[in-house]
Amino acid sequence: MYSKEETQKLKREFWVTFAEKYPRKWVLYDTKIKDFSFKFYVDNKKAQVLIDIEHRNNETRIAYFEKLEALKNILAEEFIADLVFEREYVLENGKTISRIWVEKLGVSVSNRNYWNEIFSFYNEKMNALELFYSEYDDFIKDIS
Repeated sequence: MYSKEETQKLKREFWVTFAEKYPRKWVLYDTKIKDFSFKFYVDNKKAQVLIDIEHRNNETRIAYFEKLEALKNILAEEFIADLVFEREYVLENGKTISRIWVEKLGVSVSNRNYWNEIFSFYNEKMNALELFYSEYDDFIKDIS
């Protein structure tokens, strides 16, 4: 087991190594939609690429989620086949968001032997989500 400080250092090294291997600007929070973001997540069991819709107004949050849900077949056929859609996802802090994600199980941030596998997964899946978003962002943004 790692101490808290060792774990933080290892995670920092993980993200720095990822940024060096794939030196590009990811969309992440720069979607031009309030509380709509792309995220990377990793722990000692899995790696995930996520779309989180965290709008405080439930109707707005659901409207964005439904826009993405309407594009589900296109997403699956042209970009990422194995996405999970969850309209009501409850975070550890109790906040309800909408989440769409893809994950790779059986990898660990604590084991450097998995890092290249995780990096490759991140690059492939996030790149596909960003390409999808760049193509359909006008449709997604139009919830009025």
